Amino acid sequence: MTWSRALKETFRSALRVDRPRLEPLLALRAAAGVAIVIGLALLLSTPAVAASSAFGAYAAGTATFQRSWRPRPTLALAVGVAVSVTAFLGYLAAAHWAAFLPLLAVWAFLVGMAWVLGPTAGILASLTMSVMLIVVTLPSSVVGALGHSAVIAFGGVVQAALIVVFPVRRWGPQRDALADAFAAEADYARRLREDPVAPFDPEPLMTARSAAAVTPRQARRRPRELGGKRVLAERIRPVLALLADPEVGAAAEGPERDRARELLGAAASVLDAVARAVRNAAPVRVPEAARAVLVDEPPPEELTGAARRAAVRLTGLLGQAVDSADDPSGPDNPSTGYLPRPTLLALVPVAVRAARREMQWDSPVFRHSLRLAVVAPTGYALGAALPLGHGYWAPMASVLILRPDFSQTYARAVARFAGTLVGVTVATGVMRLATPSAYACGVLAVAAAGLTYFLLRTSYAISQAALSAYVVFLLGMGGSRWEQTVPERVLLTLLGGLLAMLAYIVFPAWETPRLRERLAERIEATGRYAAAALDAYADPGADKRRRAVREDLLDARATTVAWNQALARADAEPVRRRGLSRREARAADAALTALGRVPMLLEAHFPGPDAPPVPAASAFAAALRDATAAAARAVRERRPPDLSPVRDALAAWPPPPAESSARDRVARRTAELLVDALDDLEAALRRRR
Repeated sequence: MTWSRALKETFRSALRVDRPRLEPLLALRAAAGVAIVIGLALLLSTPAVAASSAFGAYAAGTATFQRSWRPRPTLALAVGVAVSVTAFLGYLAAAHWAAFLPLLAVWAFLVGMAWVLGPTAGILASLTMSVMLIVVTLPSSVVGALGHSAVIAFGGVVQAALIVVFPVRRWGPQRDALADAFAAEADYARRLREDPVAPFDPEPLMTARSAAAVTPRQARRRPRELGGKRVLAERIRPVLALLADPEVGAAAEGPERDRARELLGAAASVLDAVARAVRNAAPVRVPEAARAVLVDEPPPEELTGAARRAAVRLTGLLGQAVDSADDPSGPDNPSTGYLPRPTLLALVPVAVRAARREMQWDSPVFRHSLRLAVVAPTGYALGAALPLGHGYWAPMASVLILRPDFSQTYARAVARFAGTLVGVTVATGVMRLATPSAYACGVLAVAAAGLTYFLLRTSYAISQAALSAYVVFLLGMGGSRWEQTVPERVLLTLLGGLLAMLAYIVFPAWETPRLRERLAERIEATGRYAAAALDAYADPGADKRRRAVREDLLDARATTVAWNQALARADAEPVRRRGLSRREARAADAALTALGRVPMLLEAHFPGPDAPPVPAASAFAAALRDATAAAARAVRERRPPDLSPVRDALAAWPPPPAESSARDRVARRTAELLVDALDDLEAALRRRR
């Protein structure tokens, strides 16, 4: 993509307005926390202290809107304490440039490395940096700075207390994640009606698995319907694929196909009903038409063989999902086992190990940290040198704009500039025309904070307009010079945005050159998953085979999501594709999607522990595992892969005799489908002359 086209797409995405479900009660509660803190501080102390406490309350309230699976009070407290410590350290060094600029650089580097824990940690860490830059201008002594830090932490305590006293949608993020997984499977069932080999996006199931991980304390309080229904969703997915597949499931045409389409449509309706029940903590209301197809009628006579068994199993699994959702009361029993999530203290060594792994020159997170470490002190120095006042607006803009990838950094730069222009213009106009008192500024700040919370998930540009107004009103309440003109503040924000964009150009972390590595990881992981599924046929009685299938499935999903994200980022980058063209990437993606679909069919047809083994499956699985590992090495080394050993292993697999079981025939047929997918992959990556 050329630079002009990349910038055009970036500007367009920066000003896009999403229409997600708004949550006014959450926004009202967070704004109430800010109001309580500001009101108490104004009554008991000075406006400057009120401004400090409001920053802490705002940051803690923002934390509760991030997509995290941890309890909201814990997040609010953690962010309140982190912002408090940051502000105090910043004030201690603010009077001495020789100490403050290195502190800015070190803290900015740590803020960047917080992205190893995910976007939520990175975003919240950026808030601490922005508060450090603003609050250090308020206190006048070390004792005053200590007091300001204490009231900042108090803001986090107030937000946490409000969450406990006035809960809104307990376990809401976990419910949404599980409901999204069922809704994604409902959409998958509908697409299978029209396209029997439609791909399935594994990201909703991965998100549901992340949401299901809980701490021991959460496990004791988790609602029952969030404890086991994710496993049902995992089991339903391969059964839907097997029923729709024309090779090993329902016939491609005729009454069997019509009956399969009817069952898939009914399954989609039931899955949608389960998703709504989980999301709203309500009983399941299954449409009568779907209930008649899946529950009230006997197993369909039009289906035979594997398709009939898939229909019977699908009916049973959907019945379990409906029954479990109809009993939403009662806590989950932690003794039954759960996915463990480390506590915040236990997360510290995990973060340290993850940061050590990212200490590599080509790591996007490490490069992001280095960019922040240079841009933050540079912006602060430039802002202080310019005769504009409030020079911290420049580095604050840079810190909040910079992201580890190109498209988000440039989109946020445009959105922040546009939002700041509007927000500062409106807020400064109000300050000039109305000259409000400290109490009036506090009221205006609370209103702006509530508007920010309400619009936080709609558009970054719109939320930044409200946030800029919030900062202006707070500084006016704290006694800072609000007479600074709109052009000066906007120019400093523009300077910070230009510094962030220039930093990415000078020291980029392009995703395009990493596509081959992502593709190689996906090839190897998908090959291991398919081989593990075949091994389960070769040795049905071994429990370790089933566990290996599950572990390799999770690895395959992770590499698939990483590949999809890398491909999307590469498509937005103004970098020439070298060694892997767009057409080759799309063709390889289609081949790997087909390759990953085959073991999913095998999962729906797994033999029981008493079933006879299929010896030929073991040799084919070994050849498949070795060949895909070799193909991954070839992709990394820019060589065309050679997958002929898998074809040779299929040729050595004798056709099953007529009296063989259905599972023997399914294993042999899926091996042929695997070879077809590998042929497509080999053709996609064959180097052109």
